[in-house]
Amino acid sequence: MTDPAVGPAGPRRGRRSVDVPELVRGARSGDPRSVARLISLVEDASPLLREVAAALTPHTGGAQVVGVTGPPGVGKSTTTTALVAGFRAAGRRVGVLAVDPSSPFSGGALLGDRVRMGDHALDDGVYIRSMASRGHLGGLAWSTPQALRVLDAAGCDVVLVETVGVGQSELEVASLADTTLVLLAPGMGDGVQAAKAGILEVADVLVVNKADREGADRTVRELRAMLTLGHEQDGWRPPVCRTVASRESDTGVPELLAHVEEHRRWLVSSGEGQRRRTERATREIEAIAVAELRSRMGDLRGSTALASLAAEVLAGRTDPYRAADELVRQLGHASARMGP
Repeated sequence: MTDPAVGPAGPRRGRRSVDVPELVRGARSGDPRSVARLISLVEDASPLLREVAAALTPHTGGAQVVGVTGPPGVGKSTTTTALVAGFRAAGRRVGVLAVDPSSPFSGGALLGDRVRMGDHALDDGVYIRSMASRGHLGGLAWSTPQALRVLDAAGCDVVLVETVGVGQSELEVASLADTTLVLLAPGMGDGVQAAKAGILEVADVLVVNKADREGADRTVRELRAMLTLGHEQDGWRPPVCRTVASRESDTGVPELLAHVEEHRRWLVSSGEGQRRRTERATREIEAIAVAELRSRMGDLRGSTALASLAAEVLAGRTDPYRAADELVRQLGHASARMGP
């Protein structure tokens, strides 16, 4: 739910101001409204984002992030619901970020995942949030990394990130997750097609869901055959797990949870977990820096400096690369004058 006191440009006039330290204290104490308002600030690209990040960061780093992805119709939401139940049975606090396709009318999330996960709606140990992808091709909302930080700081032991789908451009959940579960189902493509789509490259655990259907054995065999061709990460070969994750049957879910825990231990013992988190922080810093540069470039669109450089290129007195170098130099000088 978007906080009515916060619009895309920050707090609206006539409404009470946002007290970020108070919201962070509330989130740390488990207040769901505080968590919701912090994520709304993130989704709305509030001017308070820097303050929010600074307040949250000292309290982060403890959550295990599990990505759940796969083609539409394989049972991602059902599997996520079963995973939540399993983690809760082990006494762990769970956050769920279900990234929905954006509504073509409002730009908001369609909220289908929260409807399907209603079994956990009244559990104080579970926080479920649907986020709109807003047309982002990677299947994740641009604000997902910051929303993860909110749930991490709020004391979630596990955060499940369920994506819209999977394909050539929809694999970035692996860049956010400690452990990535890739779901497939019988009759939805063979192992070769999965390999072509890049699925095997990002999967830490492969899950053949709806394994009670005809063709499940064949799908498992094909995936295992593809994995023998070298899809191994310094000692970790993705296991292939069969599940029937439904309200009536949670067949295979305990085994899936065991694989997730086994992978978590391997991440710690091999050092791969630290490497992945360092890479994740690197990408986040880079993305913020690039966004800032793009913002400044937008400010220069109507500037005389950019128009002059364009005229120089058209006249043949310089080339686009030298013009770009000059523009970057001017941006650097402008930043130095503005200060931190």
